[in-house]
Amino acid sequence: MPDRLDRARTTGILAVLRAPSPELALEASEAIIRGGVTGIEVTFSTPDAPAVIRELVARHGDAAYIGAGTVTSSEQATLAADAGAEFLVSPGTLPDLTRAMLDTGRVVMTGAMTPTEVMTALDLGVDVVKIFPASLGGPSYLGALRGPFPEAPLMPTGGVSPDNLAAWFQAGAVAVGAGGDLANGASIAASDWADIEQRAARFTAALAAARG
Repeated sequence: MPDRLDRARTTGILAVLRAPSPELALEASEAIIRGGVTGIEVTFSTPDAPAVIRELVARHGDAAYIGAGTVTSSEQATLAADAGAEFLVSPGTLPDLTRAMLDTGRVVMTGAMTPTEVMTALDLGVDVVKIFPASLGGPSYLGALRGPFPEAPLMPTGGVSPDNLAAWFQAGAVAVGAGGDLANGASIAASDWADIEQRAARFTAALAAARG
């Protein structure tokens, strides 16, 4: 039986996508995928996020790992799952919301920063604990969490760049979430798809080097 986290581990990088319209979200996703990053987390701060998820799944199937981010209500969890999201990500860990996310059967990633929050997320049964905002502590903080939680699947999000990607994986990340350094808001707003694709290519190269 395959591990529920095989897809996340193999993909390695989830692009945290926030766009001002569904059309720009789709264009940005295509540029990111062309650059070699095939994990796309379509956040609910993007208008009509479920429609974007549905379209990306229809276009790419198993060739991309498509999920929903900034899930803050059980209704959003259901909408994303119905649209075909393979994983659901919340910025924090609320027990009722987390249970609703788990009820969808999708891979569930919820946010935590402190050891108590990590313990809460693990106790609820999430698949991945999203360490957010990871920029506050850096890779050394992720490494410190490995002491009490050596087996916990941790995914840093916030402050991840091609320059520090290897350090995050060396500290024990199961995968990373990359926002502004990858799905750059200004470039998306300007429809600068060449820049987005180049950013993705730099992340792809950094991941290959980290795993090399």
